[in-house]
Amino acid sequence: MGNEHRLLTLVICLVLGGGLIAAVLGVSRAAGPHAGAAAGRPASSDYVDIRDVPRVPAAAPAPGPEGSAGTMVVECGRNEQGHYNEDNLVVSPGLLGGAHHTHAYVGNLSTNALSTVASLDAAATSCTGGDRSTYYWPVLRRPDRPGGRPHEGSAGHGNVGEILPEASVVVEYRGNPVSKVVPMPRFLRGITGDAVAYTAADEADVRARWGCSGSPDRATTRYPRCPAGDRVTRTLVFPSCWNGLDTVGATHRSHLRFPAANGVCPKDTFPVPELRLSLAYNVPPGVNVALDSFPEQRHSPKTDHAMFVNAMTDRQMAAVVGCLNQGRACRT
Repeated sequence: MGNEHRLLTLVICLVLGGGLIAAVLGVSRAAGPHAGAAAGRPASSDYVDIRDVPRVPAAAPAPGPEGSAGTMVVECGRNEQGHYNEDNLVVSPGLLGGAHHTHAYVGNLSTNALSTVASLDAAATSCTGGDRSTYYWPVLRRPDRPGGRPHEGSAGHGNVGEILPEASVVVEYRGNPVSKVVPMPRFLRGITGDAVAYTAADEADVRARWGCSGSPDRATTRYPRCPAGDRVTRTLVFPSCWNGLDTVGATHRSHLRFPAANGVCPKDTFPVPELRLSLAYNVPPGVNVALDSFPEQRHSPKTDHAMFVNAMTDRQMAAVVGCLNQGRACRT
């Protein structure tokens, strides 16, 4: 009888202890940056009223006398062709559906996981100046609307809902504030942002900034709630210091690195044109949006990212470099 009593007491303690652990973990998670995340959806803490975001000074330093102060805008449309797929040529080449979420494209109209140097070089492009480079990013959705068009459910993994079309897309190259830039090599591949930022150990690779068109001096890593009439914006800036050797890095990042805050490139790297993608969307006030992501990333806005493959001809790239180094404002 005594043994039975002790066994019953042990079971009760284990049950109560498990409940206490679960409660502690629950409180810990609720207090975290993604409080309330459930069923793979963004948490309420992933959204912020843009008026509650502090104003920030201009991030880029003023160009010095040796800098390259020009800009080149490449007119590539806003994906009017409906070029979407679940591939990622930069990160998982050769693997169809390897992204597990949907990407939107401008530029090269043939891009998929099976693209090659030859196929990119021969394809049509949405860019008016003939740039056959490919520029792409995960789509933004309205989860409150199911959507019935292609790619509005095909990626699966919780990436469902009406895809929000880009109201505007700006593909822009900028110079370096402290140095002249050198040409990017043909078929250089680049990535910005961190697609696994939600589960990453730190936020070192979080790069995208969200905002509202009427508040250009406010930027956040959360989904912004914008006033009526404003567009939701995404700004994705790519690394612009090249190692001078490789067009593809072992980690997709090692060959292209970001400059320091003052514009100086790391040792043994060379400044190349800085690619900046600026996206804007018409989102009704109060409507929640969700970025396509891997399932475990819960559509966190911090996982925003983008990729590109430079397929400009040498002549086209020389025109970009000349414009930037001469301090001009150019447009194709």
